[in-house]
Parts: sequence; structure tokens; C-alpha cells
Amino acid sequence: MTYVVDEKCIKCKTTDCVAVCPVDCFYEGENMLVIHPDECIDCGVCEPECPVDAIKADSEPGLEKWLALNQEYAQKWPNITVKKDMPKDAHVYWAETGKFDKYFSPKPGAGD
Repeated sequence: MTYVVDEKCIKCKTTDCVAVCPVDCFYEGENMLVIHPDECIDCGVCEPECPVDAIKADSEPGLEKWLALNQEYAQKWPNITVKKDMPKDAHVYWAETGKFDKYFSPKPGAGD
């Protein structure tokens, strides 16, 4: 088992999860984070830290797409190991659905 980040993170990127990760397995895209499934030690400390409930165990049904996306972009985006300020408009997007089709960006974030 590993943990994955789903579309709820898009345009939110709170990074509370990054601050508690003991193995630094988060990677930063332009408008979301992903978890490298081969680096995640399945400790689960990140899951309750996400205020938008964007982190899920990959054993939950329907997360195959997100596991593949996390795997792909963790290899392309820079590592992030420290908490950053969330985007100023993040709260506007917290409850929105269908964010992947509207806002997903394959561009990398800044990382550390």
C-alpha cells in the first residue's frame, strides 16, 4: 500500500502534508502535489494533515488513475520537503469538483 494525492489538491496545495512526511516523498507541480509511491513508507501521517482530504490510501477503490498520475509526475517534478504558504485563492477551490479537467497542469512547481 502507498498513499496518493487526488484532484482535491489541484489549486489548493496547502503543503501541510509535506511538513510531516518523514521520508520526503512529496513532489511539487505547478498547482498540485504528488506522492512518489516507491518512496512512501505507508506511515499515513500525511493523510490527516490535508485540510481538503486529498490524500488517500491507494487501496481505496477508484484510485488507479491517481496512483498512475502520482507515479508519473513524482519522476518529473521537483521534490518538496518544507511547508510553503498555500495559494492565496486556495479556499475558493476547496469544494470544487472536476478540477482535473479544468485546471491540471503538467508543469513542475518550484520544489525546495
